[in-house]
Amino acid sequence: MPGTSRPVNFQTSLFFEAKYRAQGFLRIAGIDEAGRGPLAGPVVAACVILPEVPSKLHDVTDSKKIPHKKRVELFPLIYEQALGIGIGMVDAPTIDRINILQATFLAMQRAIENCPLSPDFCLIDGNRKPGWAKSAETIIKGDSLSLSVAAASIIAKVTRDRIMDDYGLKYPQWQFAKHKGYGTALHLSAIHAHGICEIHRRTFMPISQMGFSFSPA
Repeated sequence: MPGTSRPVNFQTSLFFEAKYRAQGFLRIAGIDEAGRGPLAGPVVAACVILPEVPSKLHDVTDSKKIPHKKRVELFPLIYEQALGIGIGMVDAPTIDRINILQATFLAMQRAIENCPLSPDFCLIDGNRKPGWAKSAETIIKGDSLSLSVAAASIIAKVTRDRIMDDYGLKYPQWQFAKHKGYGTALHLSAIHAHGICEIHRRTFMPISQMGFSFSPA
């Protein structure tokens, strides 16, 4: 059940997919995001629809539990196996305008819209269901319990990391490739030295308390 402590392996991680497939749903999507907590950069969501019996994905689990190198190795395998994958992003100015929860829901909605195969049921990581999610179940720690959600977590994380690597080249003062926008000591030191740029989230603490205006690239 959602939120329970279930050993992560290939069999148990298909529990929720099998549950809803037995109810007649055929295109079951896992939905997860990366980048809710950073001080800079977008929030990125992924929608992943796997086949009923995927292969080569035994190592797929919560992206936070997998080393960077392993995530990068699994990324193309998930694309190879998936019936459909969609990516949705919401940038920092929009996050500041509508708040991170609504931005996360919007990124998820965009991910579904960008998936070439429209899902008929969604498994969403977390405990908050977006208003647009009619045929869906939220799963606490879903990225550890559902193979589809875990796959989405890896796709979202690797995609966002690559975006932040590109921002690291565009804005070298902040060294985004090293911390991906999270509030590390290195990042905070760079903010104190250089202020903020256009991809920083101005409503996030401690930036919101610093009174910075952003610096041009």
